[in-house]
Amino acid sequence: MNKSWWKILATVLVLFSIIAGFLFHVPAKPILNETIRNIHFHVPMWFSMIVMLTVSFIYSIRFLNSSNENDDLMAVESANVGIVFGVLGLVTGAVWAKFTWGEAWSNDPKQNSAAIALLVYLAYLVLRNSLEEEQKRGRISAVYNIFAFPIMVVLLFILPRMTDSLHPGNGGNPGFNTKDMAPELRPVFYPAVLGWILISTWIATIRYRIRKIENKQYDNN
Repeated sequence: MNKSWWKILATVLVLFSIIAGFLFHVPAKPILNETIRNIHFHVPMWFSMIVMLTVSFIYSIRFLNSSNENDDLMAVESANVGIVFGVLGLVTGAVWAKFTWGEAWSNDPKQNSAAIALLVYLAYLVLRNSLEEEQKRGRISAVYNIFAFPIMVVLLFILPRMTDSLHPGNGGNPGFNTKDMAPELRPVFYPAVLGWILISTWIATIRYRIRKIENKQYDNN
């Protein structure tokens, strides 16, 4: 079987979600109206970020056990891609909030927590760049990454549920159900989530291979 089948699947799913997201009929929802289409872009960005940061977390643990440079490279490149998708999640969320909540940034607990989580991971990249010796950099940043991951989980999934929040599924608001996730949206939403997760994985593997080539050239010189 062609090893690139999942890349083809990722491309098809994302293209389908983009086209269908604009063309499919959406149910009339108070306040949300046509902006509900953004759910096919905003939410998959966060799913992709979480998957990438989870991969980064796993490879950091692996690096501490193996001291294999490849594990460290996969950890950092997954984090890089996760941060990019997190930023896209913030941007698409701010655009959505502007139309539905009246302002792009309303200091909603979920917005603030997401921004702090991204800062925590940006600090991970700053830490890596401040260390020169490879093994030392890998081990210190791996330890930081292992602590950063549960902090991210708390910030995104626990704290927003403990206070009032405008986000669905937080602050007592219902999550993905018939009130805010009509059946008409699901045939586009789920392929979008899977497609963007696969795209983020694809990008991470490309960046990983590029870093390996760069490191090999550096060693040869």
